[in-house]
Amino acid sequence: MEITGRIIKAMPLQSGQGKNGPWKKQDYILEIPSEKFPKKVCITLWGDNIDKFNIREGNNVTASIDVESREFNGKWYTDVKAWKVVTADSSATQGDDSSFSVEPSYSPEKDDLPF
Repeated sequence: MEITGRIIKAMPLQSGQGKNGPWKKQDYILEIPSEKFPKKVCITLWGDNIDKFNIREGNNVTASIDVESREFNGKWYTDVKAWKVVTADSSATQGDDSSFSVEPSYSPEKDDLPF
C-alpha cells in the first residue's frame, strides 16, 4: 500500500540492543490532506532505511508501507512500517495539497500478469 503526504514532524531516533544485536528506528508524522480535515499517520523507518531515505520535516513523500498489528497483554498495537520512501520532485508546487491522495498500490486495471 502507498500513502502520500507531507512530513510534519520527525520524532527522536530510538535505538537499543536486542537479542539479534543493535537496532534503531525513527517515527515520522505524515499529514495526508482530505476533503474536510487532514489525516495524520505515524510511519516508522527501521535500520539503514533511516539514512537511506533521509527524509526531513516539510518533505512531500510517497511511502510504501506495510500495516501490521500484534497483541500484548490483551491489548492490540498497530505499526505502519515504511519500506520505501520517495520524496516528491522539488519542482512540485509547495503548499498545494490538491495533488495528494491515498490509494492502494494494487489495481486490477493495472494487472499485467500473463494468466
